[in-house]
Amino acid sequence: MGGMLAVLYGIGAYVAFLVTFAYAIAFIGNFIVPKTIDSGTPGPLLEALIINVVLLGVFAVQHSVMARQGFKRWWTRMVPKSVERSTFVVFATAALALLLWQWRPMPEVIWNVTNPVAVAVIHGLFWIGWGILLLSTFLLNHFELFGLRQVAARMMRWNTPEPVFRTPFLYKRVRHPLYLGFVIAFWSAPTMTMGHLLFAVACTAYILIGIWFEERDLVNMFGEKYRSYRRQVSMLIPLPGRRYHDTEAEDHPPLGAKAQR
Repeated sequence: MGGMLAVLYGIGAYVAFLVTFAYAIAFIGNFIVPKTIDSGTPGPLLEALIINVVLLGVFAVQHSVMARQGFKRWWTRMVPKSVERSTFVVFATAALALLLWQWRPMPEVIWNVTNPVAVAVIHGLFWIGWGILLLSTFLLNHFELFGLRQVAARMMRWNTPEPVFRTPFLYKRVRHPLYLGFVIAFWSAPTMTMGHLLFAVACTAYILIGIWFEERDLVNMFGEKYRSYRRQVSMLIPLPGRRYHDTEAEDHPPLGAKAQR
């Protein structure tokens, strides 16, 4: 019964995240959904700035704190390890939903691209960014990243393997393609408003800070193997001639080159 409840909890967390994240894509892209990053009646600029910064901060703090290994060790004394990741997904979804709900528009235009070809290219980059992100989750292990594998393992009484170091496909060229996808999507806007710029700048800064913390955990977990990987492969931008070479890593089970967050 406990295993079945864990599976239902994990599926519920995953579905809630998918719905919220799909809304977030439309929110950032300014289409379909009733409230987007630039829609709504603008209020005082300073008030909007403060509220939006606080919302971004809530998401960043929740995501960073709950992703750290030290927090996980403390947290799993109270929360079963099998649903720890699903619980992270629940909190992350709640923080994202709060941001989408309470975001204040700052519609002052910073730049506006009107050339039809350029607009089409920018829109294409927007979707390429989300595509890179989605592909990166499956290269890691999509269902483990969102907690489904863990709850299934509890119900089926499977052994959970230890994390192993792998660099599949995109990870041979760039250490964090998932974050690269985010950055591309956040900045691909034909019309960049002050609110969208704040969002893009803050999220990019958070990504860079998050990478620093994440790579510290990865070095602690994988030691010299990750240090060697970091020396050979660029962080976010694929560079000519920079590619990871490690034949031993090709034979590991598919758990991805990043630590489970």
